[in-house]
Amino acid sequence: MSQRGEPDHGSATTRDERNLAMFAHLSALAGLLFPAGGNVIAPLIVWLTQREKSAFVADQSLEALNFNLTVLLAEILCAFLLVVGIGIVLGLVLGIVWLIGTILGAIRASEGQRFRHRFTLRLVH
Repeated sequence: MSQRGEPDHGSATTRDERNLAMFAHLSALAGLLFPAGGNVIAPLIVWLTQREKSAFVADQSLEALNFNLTVLLAEILCAFLLVVGIGIVLGLVLGIVWLIGTILGAIRASEGQRFRHRFTLRLVH
């Protein structure tokens, strides 16, 4: 069992599945190179190509996708809030939360644990 009482897939997943799930989380870092949605497109590609092959990889890539869609919507909100000046501070906080969440998701997935981001909108099922 994971820390949050969810099943631990560590013994039920292969090393390749754990690596692909970790890559699904880390692929969001493509957003640093391609700011206009790179953090969403990369996990989407992993999910679309792996969802039929592994339940664990599908679950974790979908989690990474939903997390990054939520972050993208929050980035848009921060851009609008630049007008009143608070968008800069919120954008910095959002960036830190995004980086930490991405790294934590990758670490847990590499351990074979099902990871759930907090405050994530489940937009894709």
